Amino acid sequence: MKRIIYNSILILSFIIVCTSCKKEWLEPDPLSFYAPENVYVDQAGFEAALVMLRKDLLHECTGMWNPFSTEYMYSDLATAQAQCDFRKNTPSMSKRLPLLKFFDKAYEFIKNANVIISRIDDIEWSNEEDRNGILSEALFFRSYWYYRLVHTYGDVPWIGKELSGGKYDFNTTSRWTILEKIQKDLEYAAIWLPTEQAVLGDVTTGAASHLLTKVYLANTEFDKAIASASNVINGPYALMTERFGAMKDDPNRNVNWDLHYYLNKDDPANTEVIYTTVTRPEGPPESWAQTYANRLYTPSYWRVPDSEGQRATNWNTSAGDTLGIGNGDVRSNNFWLYRIWEDDTYQWNTTPDTRRAPINWIEMTGDTAEILTARAESPDFGQPITKSYIGNLRDTLNYWFSWPQYKLYIPTEHVWIPVGGEADWYIFRLAETYLLRAEAYYWKGELELAATDINMVRARSDAPLITAADVTIEYIFDERARELYTEAPRHSEMVRASYILARLARDGYSMDNFGVKNWYYDKVMEDNDHFLEPRYARAGNDIHLDPYNVLWPVPQSIITANTLGRINQNYGYDGYEYNEPPLTTIPEDE
Repeated sequence: MKRIIYNSILILSFIIVCTSCKKEWLEPDPLSFYAPENVYVDQAGFEAALVMLRKDLLHECTGMWNPFSTEYMYSDLATAQAQCDFRKNTPSMSKRLPLLKFFDKAYEFIKNANVIISRIDDIEWSNEEDRNGILSEALFFRSYWYYRLVHTYGDVPWIGKELSGGKYDFNTTSRWTILEKIQKDLEYAAIWLPTEQAVLGDVTTGAASHLLTKVYLANTEFDKAIASASNVINGPYALMTERFGAMKDDPNRNVNWDLHYYLNKDDPANTEVIYTTVTRPEGPPESWAQTYANRLYTPSYWRVPDSEGQRATNWNTSAGDTLGIGNGDVRSNNFWLYRIWEDDTYQWNTTPDTRRAPINWIEMTGDTAEILTARAESPDFGQPITKSYIGNLRDTLNYWFSWPQYKLYIPTEHVWIPVGGEADWYIFRLAETYLLRAEAYYWKGELELAATDINMVRARSDAPLITAADVTIEYIFDERARELYTEAPRHSEMVRASYILARLARDGYSMDNFGVKNWYYDKVMEDNDHFLEPRYARAGNDIHLDPYNVLWPVPQSIITANTLGRINQNYGYDGYEYNEPPLTTIPEDE
């Protein structure tokens, strides 16, 4: 695929002013020289606005405590160092984490898309393809954010057009109604979007079909999900099974390393990538966005002392150049680190699965780590750091755990602290498409076909192949963890599966008591070792999660500002008692 990188990821900086909402989401932007009336006057204006929609997606996976990282903090794979007791996350407060902010930001991005959608016919287009292609990309991004919203907060307000003045009479719309709407929008987009990217960042029909597959699954239209996923799988994509990219000649590495190496995600040789965010250190300063991958997902190994009580391997020693500066904000658990890699034949440290190969991980198992003491003055210089010198064993929770270095290390060229620099990040890739189709087959009871798709992903990593008897929804999500850790929003996808089970009334789940009994909560309790006694504790908080935490709280500030309508609160949170039945139709003009 031929892809050209933008000389400047922003192209026209005024688009930020024109289409972004840094104020309250309910308030209109004032008119100015950069108002939409002065921008959406020709095709170039619309194309520049699309750049802003692509940049909006960086919010998912860049910055400290970004939404993707938070998705893992409240899952079966990890916990949150900032606030491990979800009960203390309320409609008015979530300590440092974007549980409330994400609601506001998602509607900001929807607003940006709505300006394009509402104004698409304000100019005369030279041909139908250009108009429909730009409209389709805007529909894709709007659908993306609504998909995330309804699998984070459930029922939410629908806003489908540009707002020209103050509006304070919003009402909550049913999640199912929103899903039906974005399904139609994505079906349209999949027709008009290009097959291949002309410019890096362009949305393709493959990206639309991949997202559409998720929507079909959410709507329990499994045959359509299979067909949509097959369109992607049979398209211009293929799983990467051979070495490629910047380190392909290093005999000590493997194809998994290549697939996730920060320089390779948008390498033209990478036939697996469907869509990524785009931020590069060689781009203009205004386009830089730090991933914080090293900071969020790796431990504070650099705080471990030596035998003299001094830091054995500080982050500003030579070790920091390759390990970064971890903070353990996403504190992974033994299930993700060890048990998920085991089967009847292999243990985590003997599995042939190259995703858990020693070369891909930094190991901090047992009393010593493979990290060497780097402080030149230390009597232990050159020796492995050891857990026994940590004075407070509770600190080992965040100082001492293994991590998949092949997914997380990104150099920082523009800041002196190695937290994880600018790099493209996977949003969709083909391995997930196979697992989505496998899930659709599972829901239909076609377990042989589900196993075949799962094995396509496992075979690439030399993992032992499975049979139809192994296929369960739990196994599919475990395979998603092995393959997609840090990429796909874990909590949202678990919520999607929880809604499916409830809608189908399977395994004792029901829509009638979703906030009391749901699959998300049950799987977290089953697999997350941090809930075992003695429970994980941090900053005076013991880890805790209730079934109603399957959905996050709607910000109270949004509900309060909406003085003429009713935005509902989710079950279990203060304000739920004032809820009204959600809307079940989308206005014709939206």
